[in-house]
Amino acid sequence: MGFKEDRRTRVLRWIKTLFFLISMLISLLLFSAPILLVIADTLLPSALLSASLSPSSLSIQTLSSHLSNYDFRYSLIDIPLISIIRSALILCVYSLCDGPRLSRGPYLGIATMCSISSLVFLSLKASYVFGNSSRMDREGYVRVMEMALFVCSFALAVAHVVVAYRISCRERRKLLLYKIDIEAIYPKENCSLVGQGITNKD
Repeated sequence: MGFKEDRRTRVLRWIKTLFFLISMLISLLLFSAPILLVIADTLLPSALLSASLSPSSLSIQTLSSHLSNYDFRYSLIDIPLISIIRSALILCVYSLCDGPRLSRGPYLGIATMCSISSLVFLSLKASYVFGNSSRMDREGYVRVMEMALFVCSFALAVAHVVVAYRISCRERRKLLLYKIDIEAIYPKENCSLVGQGITNKD
């Protein structure tokens, strides 16, 4: 009987440890979500474009060739470039913002503006690319890779807004909890002065 209880206790301890590790991993992923999303937005569209150029690959020579022969109706080289520019702008603003600015300022605004601009561009380009009858005769694999490129860029643009919104909500909750803690510690007559100090500091 004692052996069974000891075994049950050991299993419960392992379950609690596993749950704790999973919670810490999820928290780490959520905390570093903007960085991971920027990395994905930089690499995935380029990889899909390289796959769609089969049997050729995306090298410096092919990149310069595609840029010199660029045509909005046919070329796909602009999709990875837009993803890289979008990611660079969002990462730059994110790295320059502190807690209050993340809660109600440039990060969410820039992420939303870049994502909406990208979605409008991709929608216009998709109407040309997939409405072109000459592209309907391309190989099935290449066609699938081109569609995956558009879908991936669409999804990553939306993900930037979602992540920015969640970070904004998280920082607002932090500021609210900080304000509640300050009001609980300081006397009521000093709350207004402390609040003014926090506002001026922000």
